Amino acid sequence: MNIETKFLGDVAIDEEAIITFEDGIPGFPDETKFVLLPIEADVPLASFQSIHSADIGFLVAYPFAFKADYAFDLSEADKEMLEVEEETDVLVYGIVTLKENFQSSTINLLAPIVINKVKKVGKQIILQDNDKHPLRYPISALEGSVK
Repeated sequence: MNIETKFLGDVAIDEEAIITFEDGIPGFPDETKFVLLPIEADVPLASFQSIHSADIGFLVAYPFAFKADYAFDLSEADKEMLEVEEETDVLVYGIVTLKENFQSSTINLLAPIVINKVKKVGKQIILQDNDKHPLRYPISALEGSVK
């Protein structure tokens, strides 16, 4: 199927790549179907795109590439909602806010997007510890390895 995207124009996607966010994401409760689209192979960025609304798309990145010690625990309720059976089933992304000067851009570590890549379900989780997980963490340099 083809979808119109915010960053990449018209793109053909495999329907099996669609990820369901049962409750939408904060600010967009009615947008429940998204897809991850790679930007470039050598860049830890992707487009997180609604399949229904071209204007609802976000740049996301692997937070571990920018903060090597980034970690948080999923609640039992979130594990159940995400149908997590194995830790390796889970992918984590942070929404990136791009600035004119890339060195000033930030990644949201406070509200990660967590996806069960096997079950194709996801949720944006708002963490409680904003001292440890800042809303705007600078992405000026790659710090960790992409996981």
